[in-house]
Amino acid sequence: MLTQPPGLWKGQLLHVASLLTLLPLLAAIWVQLGEPYPRLFWLAVAVPVCHQIFVWLAWRVELNGNATSRLLGFHGYLAVFFTLFGARFISLIALGWVDRGSLQLNLSLQIFLVMALALPGLYAMYSVRRYFGMARAAGADHFNERYRAMPLVSAGIFRFTSNGMYLYAFLLFWAIAIGFDSANALAVAAFSHAYIWVHYFATEKPDMEYLYASR
Repeated sequence: MLTQPPGLWKGQLLHVASLLTLLPLLAAIWVQLGEPYPRLFWLAVAVPVCHQIFVWLAWRVELNGNATSRLLGFHGYLAVFFTLFGARFISLIALGWVDRGSLQLNLSLQIFLVMALALPGLYAMYSVRRYFGMARAAGADHFNERYRAMPLVSAGIFRFTSNGMYLYAFLLFWAIAIGFDSANALAVAAFSHAYIWVHYFATEKPDMEYLYASR
């Protein structure tokens, strides 16, 4: 049983190494696409990076001294979290809009793919809101012990997986890219989906092993 919270840097070698692998790969894809819309493209990349770095810092300093609660308070943390989460969608939509049509997909295929991606993504978001709770999804168990005592959720999307948010909700980013028929937005969606799994293994998993060690 883990009795000490993970330190600030626990798992972050994996985080840095993964980011230093993903970013050059993404840059190479962007060059192959002709380096279009550099400001919007890299803004759409920077937002998820900033979001996940913020969450890592906020969670770890909270577990190791309640610093986030003292500096921001839980509601302040949620405000920053969801502002950055919403900015992920806004920046991707903006990039997809200016780059629309670059994939040149057949319309029937485009509609099929959007439906196939959006439906499980929307169901996952509904399930998180209905059965899990948005505050809990944002990491409320790092701030309040009562969340750690809550039972595991097995309704909605969670009937099929314990990690419906990362597996299915992030399909919405792919749906946005396909919906705009945008090659650049698709590259950013792929990066964002891969990078959230880096967050899971580098930050969330070590935290969960400590928070739920008694289970």
